[in-house]
Amino acid sequence: MPEISPRPIRFVHRGRTVALEGVAPTRTLLDWLREDARPRCTGTKEGCNEGDCGACTVLVAERDDAAPGGVAIRNINACLSFLPTLDGRAVLTVEDLPSPHPVQQALVECHGSQCGFCTPGFVMTMTALREAHTAAGTRPERPAIADALAGNLCRCTGYRPIVDAAERMFDLPDTPIDRAALRAQLDALQVGVDSRHPRAGGDPRRPVHAGETFHAPRTLDELAALRLADPEARLLAGATDIALWVNKQFRELGRLIWTGGVTEMRRITTEADGTLHIGAAASLEDAWAALAARWPALTEVWRRFASPPVRHAGTLGGNIANGSPIGDGAPVLMALDARIVLRRGPDTRTLALEDFYLDYMKNALTPGEFVERLIVPPQPEGTQVRAWKISKRFDSDISTVLMAAALRLDADGRIAAVRLAFGGMAAITKRAAHAEAALLGRPWNEAALQAAQVALAQDFRPLSDLRASASYRLAVSANLLRRLWLETRPDDPLPASATQVREFRA
Repeated sequence: MPEISPRPIRFVHRGRTVALEGVAPTRTLLDWLREDARPRCTGTKEGCNEGDCGACTVLVAERDDAAPGGVAIRNINACLSFLPTLDGRAVLTVEDLPSPHPVQQALVECHGSQCGFCTPGFVMTMTALREAHTAAGTRPERPAIADALAGNLCRCTGYRPIVDAAERMFDLPDTPIDRAALRAQLDALQVGVDSRHPRAGGDPRRPVHAGETFHAPRTLDELAALRLADPEARLLAGATDIALWVNKQFRELGRLIWTGGVTEMRRITTEADGTLHIGAAASLEDAWAALAARWPALTEVWRRFASPPVRHAGTLGGNIANGSPIGDGAPVLMALDARIVLRRGPDTRTLALEDFYLDYMKNALTPGEFVERLIVPPQPEGTQVRAWKISKRFDSDISTVLMAAALRLDADGRIAAVRLAFGGMAAITKRAAHAEAALLGRPWNEAALQAAQVALAQDFRPLSDLRASASYRLAVSANLLRRLWLETRPDDPLPASATQVREFRA
């Protein structure tokens, strides 16, 4: 591994470039804003410190030629953002908004704030929403507003006045973020590196402190070389899981290799035949948007996967590599017959996703290997795709059971192809092989449905835990199969509006 002199972490804050040296790689943006920034930015609050409450919400801007003004602006949780991952970006907090800002004014007029602790987080989320729709020339409806606010909690006023304020803010005079000024500042970061710490030839960046090292490779080849040279280093993507190890468990993470600076791994591309390639460092939001654009029935799972701030930071590749049996991405991709591309040095290999998981939190990665991308093939014509999540809380909750299905009927109403994948039912995400066998080739009728429901008990021996009992999980899984039948049966299928709690739009 090449020895490269570390250089400061550099980002834009309060309209000026901040250069940080001697900072622990796992120091969060939240802690820096409240304790180290000058002046301190205490409008950003610490509530849960695990990305659930939204009190720490800030906006992060980065260069993106496809975005309005060449700048992409998204809301994230400051408590889950390690400072080195902000290098080359801009951070906006509630202190950066002109006062009174239209969002703040709308909250006042609609009585959307009481104790006020959570209000700055709501303000930043609503500002992101306003910026996105103003740039697109659109106006969100109340369900879309509720989706946007899924990562912010308020226990004082409740949500009705806050949603009212989110509608009202579009009627007030526009005070947009100056994207031209932001782009100029971000461009300056790319060329304004201190001469003592040159960044040339695409070399990795290495802010170092207290014996810990943070590697930020710029290309896929650099990442592969670093990973091969140091297979014991920890890969870091969006930190939406790993940051909790620091915040809640006070763990030392050791050497880190961050994938977020590798442009190739953030890309989502489509081949001429419709095959979708999702880079392992593509955000959850972008990856789910691409999947839902192809299969609109996946929109509900997309909207219910964590919250917008978490989806903006986290990655689908990280969710898949994590291997949790209650991860929402794996069942959906498995039902879509996705493949996973693994890379070790210059070499790659491709596995069916269902072959990647070996046992609880164990996968097929070898030392020095990492997930490069996911490949999702087009589904044969006539394939119906569905995915449903069962959880105690509707938004931002861990799955109790998630079922994803891809089903295709022939001209006679017989099942020509079927893939059923379940999360939360076993030590790993897996397909329901016996249930699939009970369906394949049979007419899609009540008898076939019941045979598949019985077969589920052969496929799974779920555990009982705080989220649900084993019997509940089996019963719910059987009920989800019935819902699949009700929506896809050849005779009188029910529209989705007849089986869902609320409508979700891509």
